[in-house]
Amino acid sequence: MQQHCRTGEFIVLNLFFVVFASLFLSALSLNQVSNSHWRPATATWYGDPDGDGSDGGACGYGSLVDVKPLKARVGAVSPILFKDGEGCGACYKVKCLDEEICSRRAVTIIVTDECPGGYCSGGRTHFDLSGAAFGRMAVAGNNGQLRNRGEISVIYRRTPCKYPGKNIAFHVNEGSTAFWLSLLVEFEDADGDVGTMHIREASSSEWMEMKHLWGATWCLNGGPLQGPFSVKLTTLSTGRSLSARDVIPRNWSPKATYTSRLNFF
Repeated sequence: MQQHCRTGEFIVLNLFFVVFASLFLSALSLNQVSNSHWRPATATWYGDPDGDGSDGGACGYGSLVDVKPLKARVGAVSPILFKDGEGCGACYKVKCLDEEICSRRAVTIIVTDECPGGYCSGGRTHFDLSGAAFGRMAVAGNNGQLRNRGEISVIYRRTPCKYPGKNIAFHVNEGSTAFWLSLLVEFEDADGDVGTMHIREASSSEWMEMKHLWGATWCLNGGPLQGPFSVKLTTLSTGRSLSARDVIPRNWSPKATYTSRLNFF
C-alpha cells in the first residue's frame, strides 16, 4: 500500500512538471514574438490620405483587408519581411522617430501585401502603410504634415496578432476540386504566420502535407480527396501547432470559408 501511494505521488509530481513545462514553453514562444528588439526601418504610405489601404494584396486576403479587424491595419512589406509569402499574417508595431511631429504611439500593422520595388528594393527593411495607419503615428493634428514627409525613418518589432472574438478560419480558394485543394488561413492569433500545413481525411489517420503556393495560400495535389477534413498548422516563428478537427465539412465548396473553434490565444 505504501508503495502504491508513493507511485501516485510520483505520477502527480510528473504531471505537475509536464504542465508547468508546457506553460513555460508556451510563454517562451510568445516572448520570441512579442519581446523582440526594436529595429530600424523606413516607411511610406499609399492610397488615400485617410484610407484603409488597397483591396487584395499579394497575401491573397482579398476583401478581408477592407473590413475589421484588418481594416486600416494593413501593410505591404519589403521582401526581407514578406519571405516569399511566409511572412503573411505576421503583425508588427511601427513607430516614427521624429519627436517634433511624431507621437510616442506605435501603430500595429498586419502583413497583407508585398512591396517589391522602388522604396522596397535593395534588401531594405521597409513598410508601406495605409494612409490611416501612417498618419496615426503623428502627434494629434499633424497627420497631414507627417504624410507630406513621404519616406520617414521608423523602428519596428514583431508583436502577437490579436483578433478578439475570432477563431482561425480556412477559406477554400476558387478552383479547388477533389484533386486539387487550396486553402487560405485567416485570423490566426499570436504568431500570425504559417510554417507548415497538413490535412487529414476523416477516413484516414494520415496527415498529408500541403505545399506553400503563394502568399498565405497552401495547396495539395492528390485524390480523389473526400471530406470532412481536419487541418493542422504549425507557425513559422515559434513552431507552435494547432489541429482543427473536421473543420472542413464533407460537402465543402470552393470560395466558402469554414471557421474552427480554436485559436492560439
